[in-house]
Amino acid sequence: MTGALRDLPPHLRKRLASALEARLLAAPYTAVSLRAVLGAFEGGEGIARSLGELERLGVTGPAAAAWIRTVDEATSRMPRPDLVWSGPEVPGLHARDTRRVFEDLLGSVERSAWVSTYAFFDGPRAFQVLAQRMDARADLNVTLLLNIQRKRGDTTSAEQLVRKFADRFWTTDWPGAARPSVYYDPRALEPDGPAGVLHAKAIVVDDEVVCVTSANLTEAALDRNIELGLLVRDHALAASITSHFGALIERGLLVPLPSA
Repeated sequence: MTGALRDLPPHLRKRLASALEARLLAAPYTAVSLRAVLGAFEGGEGIARSLGELERLGVTGPAAAAWIRTVDEATSRMPRPDLVWSGPEVPGLHARDTRRVFEDLLGSVERSAWVSTYAFFDGPRAFQVLAQRMDARADLNVTLLLNIQRKRGDTTSAEQLVRKFADRFWTTDWPGAARPSVYYDPRALEPDGPAGVLHAKAIVVDDEVVCVTSANLTEAALDRNIELGLLVRDHALAASITSHFGALIERGLLVPLPSA
């Protein structure tokens, strides 16, 4: 009976509970009245039926809101990933937006952030939110994992390629005064062709929130391409990811980018 309510995304459940408490939403419940409160989303008919069944059992709007908040409190203790999409919006389908998720996570980080990406093109835009946050919080610990790759046919030495990348990154791409720690995979610079590249795309914030995605930090990936990711609040998962990256650094498999 209440499965549709439990399956509603957490932020929509909270919005629904607030609307029921404020009596902005009342019986008879319809998909149309729910859209007026929650916006376009899939499954409005099921939510309306669930609320109607509760009403017939004597569970009025405010009481239903209290039950929804109890469900929220219970489920918030269990990791539940949200889907994060880039690309065309589909009417009736709820989707977290990749750019919005990136900006919300990096703009609210309190203690630490790990950001891994294979590609970025417009550095000042890609890193603007994070750089501003670092400049505002002197104690913030930020680690970037970036890919440096030799173009096909390029015979430049690996040392020169790294120096060129570092000079451009620190003088042009990074828009803040405070600097993150930056690491790269040196295998991509081997002269006989890439033996491996840093292809992981992930963000870990405050050792609690993880976003693993197919999207790079590029305008196309964040806004136009069809990209898919998972956003989850899970301390164990966050620790596992940062520990793995940390081990790669400790063993010299990821090496620090020189300062300019």
